[in-house]
Amino acid sequence: MAERVVAIINQKGGVGKTTTSTNLTHALAKAGKKVTVIDLDPQGHLAVSFGVVNPNRPGLDEIMLGDADVTKMLVPVRENLQLIVAGPRLQEIEQLSQGGAQRGDLLRKALHENLNDQDFVFIDCPPSSGVLVANALFAADEILIPMTSDFLALQGLSHMMGTIKRFEKVLKKKYKMSLVMSRYATTRRISKEVLNKMLKYFPNQVLSTVIRETALLAECPSFGKTILEYRPSSRSARDFRSLAQDFLEGKVM
Repeated sequence: MAERVVAIINQKGGVGKTTTSTNLTHALAKAGKKVTVIDLDPQGHLAVSFGVVNPNRPGLDEIMLGDADVTKMLVPVRENLQLIVAGPRLQEIEQLSQGGAQRGDLLRKALHENLNDQDFVFIDCPPSSGVLVANALFAADEILIPMTSDFLALQGLSHMMGTIKRFEKVLKKKYKMSLVMSRYATTRRISKEVLNKMLKYFPNQVLSTVIRETALLAECPSFGKTILEYRPSSRSARDFRSLAQDFLEGKVM
């Protein structure tokens, strides 16, 4: 198993999970780390964000259904960075109804004997709380939660913390947890209020760099580029390079 297995998770949609997964992993790879990123979302947006030519190719679906080996499904997307695409049958796993706990352990088992040469494995999770997210929580030892600066995101966060606590109890493990303020609107008062609430409830867990809301981050995926390629000198690219350093050094607010 890789040195650090990190689930990027938030059950609320639209909080910047895939944006974080794409740009943070590329920033870490550019810093010299060996990174594998796994698309656990059946929508398959991660492959599109990296400009993968055939995003609907088989990938994680075949691995989790036991029909393929992890090493055969790795797609090199950038230097030091490889991707496992979601695959067209991933939705079937969400709907599996037999096997109980074994269904939750499919991903961990698949990763366990592979990817030993990697510094990081990141798992980009879907906005749900079903079998796929259970698999991410079984496999990961760290959790990274992207947050947006609105009160509905805070409500969702408290629900998700309940889910994480249940998993910690069942699996008898404690996750290392970090939060990142994503899509931060500097001009809105609510943004600062939400950030202050996060700092109050999650002391020493909010990473120092906030990712500011910009149109550039929304534009990148349509070109199949990360922000570090699309606009390397932009404020957004600086944010993600800085976030990568925070993540490596454990630098929090």
